[in-house]
Amino acid sequence: MNRSRVVVIGAGIVGCSLADELTARGWTDVTVLEQGPLAAPGGSTSHAPGLVFQTNPSRTMTEFAACTVRKLSSLEDGGTPCFRPVGGLEVATTEARWADLHRKAGLAASWGVRGALLTPRQCKRLWPMLDETLLHGGFHTPDDGLARALPACRAQMARAVSRGARFLERHTVTGIERADGRVTGVVTDRGGFPADHVVSAAGFWGPVIGAMAGVDVPLLPLAHQYARTAPLPGLSPANGPGEEATRPILRFQDRDLYFREHHDRLGIGSYAHRPMPVDPPPVFGRRGSRRRLHKGGRYAMPSVLPFTADDFAPSWQDSVTLLPALGASRVAEGFNGVFSFTPDGLPLLGESRELRGFWLAEAVWVTHSAGVAKAVAEWMTDGRPALDVHECDLHRFEDAQRSPAYVAERGAQSFREVYDVIHPLQPMAQPRPLRTSPFYPRQQQLGGYFLEGGGWERPHWYEANAPLAEDLRLPERDAWSARYWSPIAAAEARATRERVALYDMTPLRRLEVTGPGALGFLDRMTTNNLRKKPGAVTYTLLLDETGGIRSDLTVARLAPDRFQIGANSPADLDWLLRHAPSDVRIRDITPGTCGIGVWGPLARDLVQPLTRDDFSHQGFGYFRAKETYLGHVPVTALRLSYVGELGWELYTTADLGLRLWDTLWEAGREHGVIAAGRSAFNSLRLEKGYRAWGTDMTDEHHPYEAGLGFAVRRDKDFVGRAALDGAPPVTRRLTALLLDDPAAQVLGKEPVHLDGVPAGYVTSAAYGYTLGRCIAYAWLPATLTAGTGVHIEYFGEKLHATVAEEPLFDPDMTRIRC
Repeated sequence: MNRSRVVVIGAGIVGCSLADELTARGWTDVTVLEQGPLAAPGGSTSHAPGLVFQTNPSRTMTEFAACTVRKLSSLEDGGTPCFRPVGGLEVATTEARWADLHRKAGLAASWGVRGALLTPRQCKRLWPMLDETLLHGGFHTPDDGLARALPACRAQMARAVSRGARFLERHTVTGIERADGRVTGVVTDRGGFPADHVVSAAGFWGPVIGAMAGVDVPLLPLAHQYARTAPLPGLSPANGPGEEATRPILRFQDRDLYFREHHDRLGIGSYAHRPMPVDPPPVFGRRGSRRRLHKGGRYAMPSVLPFTADDFAPSWQDSVTLLPALGASRVAEGFNGVFSFTPDGLPLLGESRELRGFWLAEAVWVTHSAGVAKAVAEWMTDGRPALDVHECDLHRFEDAQRSPAYVAERGAQSFREVYDVIHPLQPMAQPRPLRTSPFYPRQQQLGGYFLEGGGWERPHWYEANAPLAEDLRLPERDAWSARYWSPIAAAEARATRERVALYDMTPLRRLEVTGPGALGFLDRMTTNNLRKKPGAVTYTLLLDETGGIRSDLTVARLAPDRFQIGANSPADLDWLLRHAPSDVRIRDITPGTCGIGVWGPLARDLVQPLTRDDFSHQGFGYFRAKETYLGHVPVTALRLSYVGELGWELYTTADLGLRLWDTLWEAGREHGVIAAGRSAFNSLRLEKGYRAWGTDMTDEHHPYEAGLGFAVRRDKDFVGRAALDGAPPVTRRLTALLLDDPAAQVLGKEPVHLDGVPAGYVTSAAYGYTLGRCIAYAWLPATLTAGTGVHIEYFGEKLHATVAEEPLFDPDMTRIRC
């Protein structure tokens, strides 16, 4: 039995679920502190409407919700189930929404959620109050339903207590104790509690608890309107004695509304109103609590704010339009309930590096509560969750994304977009521009079309190249795949294959690792051999102890004790810092540097005249590095190519970035140089089969499944090797597919059908302009061989595709190694 002392702050649905999960795993010394009464803690759990819709663009969030359904379906409180599988029904009143429901049906099939598209008449059978003449159709998910949050808390609380946990109400946390970088305890207004681990599951009080621990919690509390109608006689016959709801949860997302039954009344939730940010409510503890009185003398919970009827008025009219019977009713009561929103709308999970033993399980709704609790419990007890959670990692945000102003703007935007149809490439509106490379003025002059990622402005194509696209004959795209795309991308891809192009690589994360222990540390942390002479560049992997791929890296050894790493996310820096010994220094040098990829068959003709160093294949081989000068600019040159063409990544300091661009641009004029964007870049990298971590593979995948076994050296010791040695035979594989129809296009996350049954899902996809076909990579059974036919479901249409040999382009690498 584990002797770790755990204190969980917050007895809402997440805190109770976590106590249950931890004690089930043998961690029984668990104390849950709640500032309010346990019967109704006062946070979001206490007023949550309990909707559980599983389907989500994120596979991780879908699995969190599915886990919540499974767990709560097994729980009872007082003989009543804690989950009622009434199902879910989303209706479309516009063509755009109806198309999106087809896309959502594809997501459900990809992630294993049962669902079916319905006609308007079928929708009305499920919800007789609907005006079916307004509908294009609906999407029905029979396994979704209503979670009874407070009973679920009680049921899990009882199980945790039976295993040794304790729950203490009316304990207001006033401080987090720490020593030598570790948490040591929690201080409350009723005494202290020593702890080896502290978990903040405090909901919208999370930033307050985080501040006590010195840990930033980028979370914004926002109010969300919920109203109940007067009794509606039409509801009564459907609900038997004691049955609160029998009809599916209804979502009218075209007007940002949802509906659920409360016996003979309807509950109506609205995201249509203005964002209403709130400060964390007053303390709801034992002493000095300032609780407001509702009419009739009932105490209001801190998470329940007064209903603002004027904000709800348009939503009431929209509700009456969809459900005409409401015209004879009225809003009997309502409130503005507080929920937590992050800049990207996803939870904040994981252990702080700054204060070891301090964990976050924040910005979690009832929908995902049990799944999140399971993942965090696995993380604490086993060292990692079984499910990939990189989208929710608390370290995923850049420093530039953590300012209060950024969190407020993006949190409010997340609220506005809860029910919006969001394209995979759609950027947030504000604040932009935030992070720009030194080349940004030149990119603007060339008519760069910018999207955003990690706060960076990223050019996807340049209008200056439009004349190059005039003679292209490309298949016509559907409206969805044509969004955030231009035929100019095809021209830029062709120019890269035929001449030379400049790509902005500045947003690529760069880490500098130095010190006497740097080589030994990096060699132990990664899978490939790094014990090479200075000047070598190595492609390698970061694995966890289970052999899962945490990231892929390029490591350039620039000096005996100095390395430059091309990494993926802030979590890579966090992982290395957690493991680094005292004689190793790691710095994120991305903000102070910049980079240009110079690629194409004429890349050497462009670069060589600018330097006295030998850039021939013999003098500067593939996967080699040099520190040199191009004109007046000192650069670190890495002979790498992510697009399958001859070339280099060239890095310099930010102050010299514009000079580097201008130097290359002027030298490239005689060679027909262009600037090219990420749209062409993504197409070219898929033609070569280059993987993108976080999209094509995560820590749920092993290198041999992902086709990256070449980056693993079994003759050395590294983190995760033991797991790879004992790994079972590969049963799934990241597989290249070519769509048979030259006009067909998919974007990613679509289900792949084999013999009429979903067998996997697409990760990355893009049109291969060199090949004249759309390329899709997908996780599929390892038994599939080249030439096998499959179908990819795209907006309800089954598109023929064929398993292809890799790489699809230049298999002998003659274009790169020249």
